[in-house]
Amino acid sequence: MTKTHARLTPLAESLPATVPFVGPETQERARGRAFAARLGANENTFGPSPNAISAMQATAGDVWMYGDPENFDLRHALADHHGIAPESILVGEGIDGILGYLVRLLIGPGDTVVTSQGAYPTFNYHVAGFGGVLETVPYKNDHEDPVALIAKAVEVGAKLVYIANPDNPMGTWHDTETIQRMIDAVPEGCLLVLDEAYIEFAPEGTAPALNTDDPRVIRMRTFSKAYGMAGARVGYAIGQADLITAFNKIRNHFGMCRMSQAGALAALKDQEYLSQVVANVAEARARIDQIARAGGLTTLPSATNFVAVDCGQDAAFAKAVLDELIALDVFVRMPFAAPQNRCIRISAGRPEELDTFAAALPKALASARK
Repeated sequence: MTKTHARLTPLAESLPATVPFVGPETQERARGRAFAARLGANENTFGPSPNAISAMQATAGDVWMYGDPENFDLRHALADHHGIAPESILVGEGIDGILGYLVRLLIGPGDTVVTSQGAYPTFNYHVAGFGGVLETVPYKNDHEDPVALIAKAVEVGAKLVYIANPDNPMGTWHDTETIQRMIDAVPEGCLLVLDEAYIEFAPEGTAPALNTDDPRVIRMRTFSKAYGMAGARVGYAIGQADLITAFNKIRNHFGMCRMSQAGALAALKDQEYLSQVVANVAEARARIDQIARAGGLTTLPSATNFVAVDCGQDAAFAKAVLDELIALDVFVRMPFAAPQNRCIRISAGRPEELDTFAAALPKALASARK
């Protein structure tokens, strides 16, 4: 096999040339046709605020300019929205991009990082990419386990410990008191990465109060989920000002598109539309539960814009159901690790998308049960 002329680092040479997710577009190209229902990527198919669309359209003519490298207007609007100082907010290319910057800042070869087995794989991808060592703990009752995560962090001397609340891929969540106890227990020299991508869908009492004086935690938020702007790639981190300032050492200062900045600013101002989307998603979650139960399945309670449907058997059966749904033009995904991979994960889509899922699921189950 001919090797590249470029001399990769030993670390890069050792890594697989893969990414955590195979996109639906890749699957469509392989299948030779489009999906009828795109319900596998936790996208908000209700879409962004019309005001956000208008703002991006109005800014399209200015796309010859770089975006403001300080994200000044958006950071200050977010600061006003959350009642915190703008110096405690970092805007970046989605939570994925910010996680990459964070790992680059804090993790070198051999440094230890703790996460849950089967939790968000893009975080693990960044850790591997900078030579970190991952230590995992299992889920407990389909929830990430804050006590076990902290215990493992203490045991291995971790520099980072990651938890998503609400969780991806299960949709479950912990209350404010549980997460605050976790923050209070973070060991010296460790940082808690609290991924709150789905927090707008969660019930009151899920997120602890924002305390930007606390150096033990950095919190991740996004415009990809409730705000319906996954393709615009706008995320932000909230943390202690010194840590947020440190990102300026290594971040891509022109990483944010001017149109994305304008769209996010308009979306943030339209909280009425956001409230309607949250209500629509709640209705869709209830519909997914009804569809699943009609097929003899159960669902997990969800505080996100997706539902984990328990297929009631093992991973092989869940994978068979998933494969049949894909063959019937319904794009879905499933968790990565046992025993959570007994489930499939369905995004809370529009009524017509869920009609397609409702028609396909009985056929997929019948085929899988054979």
